[in-house]
Amino acid sequence: MSDSEVLPAIPYEEWRPTRETLHRYLQIVGKLALARGIRRNHWWHITLRNQPRGWSTVELGSARSGPLFTCEFDFFDHVLRIDTDHGGQALVPLADQTVASFYAQTQEALRALDVDPHIEHPYPYDLPDKERPFAEDTEHKTYVPEHAHRAFKVYSQVGRILEEFSATFSGKVSPVQVFWHTFDIATQRYSPRQIPTADGMDDATRESYSREQISSGFWFGDPDTPEPTFYSYTYPEPKGIEGKPLRPGPARWVVARGSHTAYYSYDEARRSDDPVGCALAFYESAYEAGAELAHWDHAALACWDGITDPLLRSEEPLGRHWPEQL
Repeated sequence: MSDSEVLPAIPYEEWRPTRETLHRYLQIVGKLALARGIRRNHWWHITLRNQPRGWSTVELGSARSGPLFTCEFDFFDHVLRIDTDHGGQALVPLADQTVASFYAQTQEALRALDVDPHIEHPYPYDLPDKERPFAEDTEHKTYVPEHAHRAFKVYSQVGRILEEFSATFSGKVSPVQVFWHTFDIATQRYSPRQIPTADGMDDATRESYSREQISSGFWFGDPDTPEPTFYSYTYPEPKGIEGKPLRPGPARWVVARGSHTAYYSYDEARRSDDPVGCALAFYESAYEAGAELAHWDHAALACWDGITDPLLRSEEPLGRHWPEQL
């Protein structure tokens, strides 16, 4: 991988064994965030965020039950770094571990820092081995540092693209988040319209989809789509969205889990002369399709270059205006 690459290559099969192990590491830490975090709408408190060295939880713990702490996957030193506001720190190696040993060492490190390590359901979420406790998983033990670092670099770059895309929307928008349950990175735009509860929908899904939204993200692929892919979908899906045009040309609508999702191959973007511009064009075209059919006020919600000030928005070029007092 060259540091000069805007979008680094990450072949699906090459790093799949490391991904399967790392995915379960993420779920262990994500479930800890679920247990120890202060709840935010749409589960924003349990996701991970891009940092310069890896992926971190938000600050966990509360004023009533300290300490405050974070857990960060460091893909330079290849450790899980746990820091507290009491000055304590613990390091758990990521390499040369089974999922079971990583789980045990993380629990031990948390106890040593006076953090309650209990998680309600210490099993994988929505994975083939979901009936096996983390503490018994000695199968998943591959962690190639180079492959993990490459995945981090990909999310760093895609995260910047999603941040740039988010800057063009003035409505309610989520942080750019790494979702540990599905191992993707995404951001959501919301309308105020509340979604009627579907029959049989579980508690977690109802909270995630309580408002009309358009989600834009990226994932590394799966056996059905074994390649890294940019994606976008509108929920609830408006009728006819699969007929709306997408940009760039290779982007397409696919049926995924019973609804239509816009897909654009990461490798197609890499081969273009402007990978970032192509990814942004894809997200914008998928958003335009959903917003138009769902009757969002696209013009009123626009926030080009992160500016809502009506005077600055009327000036050219946009985006590099700093108040004198700053």
